[in-house]
Amino acid sequence: MFKRNLWVSSAAALFYASRLDEAYALNNGVARLPVLGYNTWNAYQCNIDEDLVYNTAQLMKSLGLQAAGYNYVNIDDCYAEKNRSASGDIVEDQVRFKSGMKALNQKIHALGFKTGIYGDSGWFTCGGYPGSWGNELRDARTFHNWGFDYLNSQLTHLFTVPYDDITRTGIIGKYTRMADAIAQVARENRVAPMVYSLCEWGWSQVWLKSLVVSSWGATLGQSWRTTGDISTQWESLTAIINFNSFLTQATDFYGRNDLDMLQLGNGGLTYEEAKSHFTAWALMKSPLFLSAITPDILGILKNTEILAINQDDTIGKSISPFRWGINADWTSNSTHPAQYWSGDSKYGTVIMLLNTLNEPSTMTFNLTESPFIRAGREYSVRDLWTHTDNGTAVRTFTAQNVPPHGVVALLLKDAGNEPDGLYPACSVWWQCIDKNGTHVGG
Repeated sequence: MFKRNLWVSSAAALFYASRLDEAYALNNGVARLPVLGYNTWNAYQCNIDEDLVYNTAQLMKSLGLQAAGYNYVNIDDCYAEKNRSASGDIVEDQVRFKSGMKALNQKIHALGFKTGIYGDSGWFTCGGYPGSWGNELRDARTFHNWGFDYLNSQLTHLFTVPYDDITRTGIIGKYTRMADAIAQVARENRVAPMVYSLCEWGWSQVWLKSLVVSSWGATLGQSWRTTGDISTQWESLTAIINFNSFLTQATDFYGRNDLDMLQLGNGGLTYEEAKSHFTAWALMKSPLFLSAITPDILGILKNTEILAINQDDTIGKSISPFRWGINADWTSNSTHPAQYWSGDSKYGTVIMLLNTLNEPSTMTFNLTESPFIRAGREYSVRDLWTHTDNGTAVRTFTAQNVPPHGVVALLLKDAGNEPDGLYPACSVWWQCIDKNGTHVGG
């Protein structure tokens, strides 16, 4: 009786915690799905002005990127004067943004885009411009009055954080200050709040979840960086994929792991590596921010079938590894991360095969290795890169000659029972047994 009551009590506690989890998750009506757009930093860093930003928005619209879903144009660091105004407000650079942020935002909004801005929760930004510590509400009001819809807030630990005897709080408290300010500005103006993106590079385990609340990042904002900054080298991509392969459970509607901005078009990556980069980021439901727009990558960026998975309005979860491949399962390897991934979607089961080798590879898996595949069924195969229907798969699938650092993205849909009379009786024969106690063989 004691064991049964203990089980019932535990089950009730878990159910109650799950309801609390829903209550504490930040569902404030914005960014239910990953945000798609453009950010100035990776391509231009501090070399930005109002003409560059507006011309980029016009280019995105003319090239069909807006129609594909990229509807945010975000300004990163270095847009402001080094000093606040006499009244204490952040002031846009009077030369590079001479028309003012409000006028620029009005022009970009008129094109049908939303806009985003960068800030820091410390004394200064990375570039040495005014941070928001002690001015959170003032700055949130400024960003709102300028017309921004999105705030990316860093906390540059190394040189901008106030002393402990000033803050008297931890990392959660530091980000809560701006989250509260954003909420207050929304209430004051009776509008939807700005999307709030946290960037603390995963140093404080922003994805952590407990029985009582969801990940602390999800209680404050809609996305959170999990690693250090991305570069244009393949090894940077594999390190980010590897790290995030262990955190996929943190991503869902209204809150998600942010794998950092896309580096496509900035050099350093082969075409196949660029495809792998885009595929992994999109299927792991990361926000997707372009940083360069060049003719050679447009076809990648506008892959509507991949984007449809990222923007799935029924399933908010990331794909996850079902087999690591080169390494034993659950092995962390920054140069050879997990190779076999799957996830659920409203369209079917999503599969990603990632060749981390420096040579072509043939990649094979048993369908039921994915938890989303039913045994005893066959599945139609849709290639999300060739945009072709490739027949049906029964029990196994093999991708021949996947290019070095290349990717295969598939959509598998249930096509009915597998053919009768297949041997052995189970696709994973050593896991099955006849009702008389004998093994099926294989």
